[in-house]
Amino acid sequence: MTATAVPTVLTARALLLDMDGTLVNSDAVVERCWRRWSERHGLDGDEVMKVVHGRQGYASMAVLLPERPMEQNHADNARMLAEETADMDGVLPIPGAAAFLASLSRVPHALVTSADVALSTARMAAAGLPLPDIRVTAESVGESKPHPEGFLKGAAELGVAPEDCIVFEDSGAGIAAGRAAGMQVVGVGARADFHEPDVVVRDLTQVRVERAADGTVRVYVG
Repeated sequence: MTATAVPTVLTARALLLDMDGTLVNSDAVVERCWRRWSERHGLDGDEVMKVVHGRQGYASMAVLLPERPMEQNHADNARMLAEETADMDGVLPIPGAAAFLASLSRVPHALVTSADVALSTARMAAAGLPLPDIRVTAESVGESKPHPEGFLKGAAELGVAPEDCIVFEDSGAGIAAGRAAGMQVVGVGARADFHEPDVVVRDLTQVRVERAADGTVRVYVG
C-alpha cells in the first residue's frame, strides 16, 4: 500500500498574490524583452535573467547598470513596460491558477505585482484569468520588491495584519519581500525552490484553500 502524503496546512486571514510566475507564465515575453535590452547594453543575457524576475524594471536596471542615473532607468523602464504590454505571445496561466482564483471568492485576497496597471491587466486577460478586486501595482508603491512596501500595502488595503497574510511568490525578490513584511510565503515553481520560502509547490494544482466560519483561511499545500 502506498502512503498518502499529508498536506502542509497554513492558516491566515488573507492571501497576497504575485502575478508573473505565480498566476501567469510570462517567461517567454520577459526573456525576449530583457535579452534584447541586454544586447543593447552589452550585457550577458543569462546574467541579466538572474536579476530581473520579481523586481520592477527600473530596480533591475539599477542593479545591472549601477553607475547610470536613476532617471534614465525610469525612462528606460517606461519603454520596457510598453514593449512588454504589446507582446502577449506565449503568455499562459500557471497550471491550476483559474481554479485557485475561483476558490478565493469568499477569501480576502489582493494582487501584488511589479507590473503596472496596463501590463497586469493585459497579461491576466491573455492568460484568461480574472483580476482580483484589490490590486497593488507598480503605480501604487515607491519601492520595488524585495522591499516589503507592496505586500504591506496589500495587507493594509484588506484591513489585515501582515502576520495574518500568506504570500504566493515565485521569485527571490518577491520571497524576500514577503519575508521582510513578516508574512508566511508559499513558493510557486522551480525558481522559488532556491530562495527557501516556508513551503514550495510545483504549481497551483497543489494548493487548496478553505475559509472557516470564523474567517480563518486554511491553505492546504501538497
